[in-house]
Amino acid sequence: MGFIKNIKEEIRIVRERDPAIHSAMEVFLYPSFKVMMHYRLAHKLYLNGHYFWARYVSQRGVRKTGIEIHPGAQIGKGLFIDHGHGVIIGETTIIGDNCTLYQGVTLGGTGKEHGKRHPTIGNNVMISAGAKVLGSFTIGDNSKIGAGSVVLSEVPPNSTVVGVPGRVVRRNNMVLPQDTMNQTDLPDPVREDITNLQKADTEMTNRLLALEEQIKLLQGRVD
Repeated sequence: MGFIKNIKEEIRIVRERDPAIHSAMEVFLYPSFKVMMHYRLAHKLYLNGHYFWARYVSQRGVRKTGIEIHPGAQIGKGLFIDHGHGVIIGETTIIGDNCTLYQGVTLGGTGKEHGKRHPTIGNNVMISAGAKVLGSFTIGDNSKIGAGSVVLSEVPPNSTVVGVPGRVVRRNNMVLPQDTMNQTDLPDPVREDITNLQKADTEMTNRLLALEEQIKLLQGRVD
């Protein structure tokens, strides 16, 4: 994709996904737009072996936006970084199409290992504010990562993850449409566990009461 097409595409993405943007000119002030322009150039330099200049361009983007994308990362079409200060994307990260990241997200490694050490993010994935995805594994297509979650292992497609460490909550393997990908419609696994325990306790209490009634009836017959 040429430079002008890149600009037009980034403008379209930002205007589609941020209702606070009222004109195309505002997009030029947007951190997501600025950092993606720096990333596209840095990535091209990186692929051509110009590692110093790739990092130079990348670091200029960091200073302007507070968003750090390593030039070696592979990013598909339609990435949107909303209020992205503090976002970090590591060197061997792979991001699919139409993904959304919020502020403070880290796509990182777990140590100083070599090779593929950062996550692979599928298509149509939303990662909420402050979430950390650490390690070389895959986040499946159409998945959502809740705010503040720490994900350390594989996530199946069409899943929602919340908590520390992240826990997968199945969504009946239904594809999540783009317009439902928000940070608030997420399940609370702790509350669900408490609800299940309360239900089990009520069922056990009812069974004990029924058993006591049966014992009383038997005792009455014996007497």
